[in-house]
Amino acid sequence: MVWLLVLLLLLLAIGGGVAVSKFLFLLLVVALVLALFGAIGRPAA
Repeated sequence: MVWLLVLLLLLLAIGGGVAVSKFLFLLLVVALVLALFGAIGRPAA
């Protein structure tokens, strides 16, 4: 589920404007960090 949101953010960042894509890229980085902490915090299903 989290990876679908990350993929959606990536697509929006690629398709968006320069300023918007920079903001979405920061959101993507934050989402990736949260996903990594989530994967480390609990065992993979």
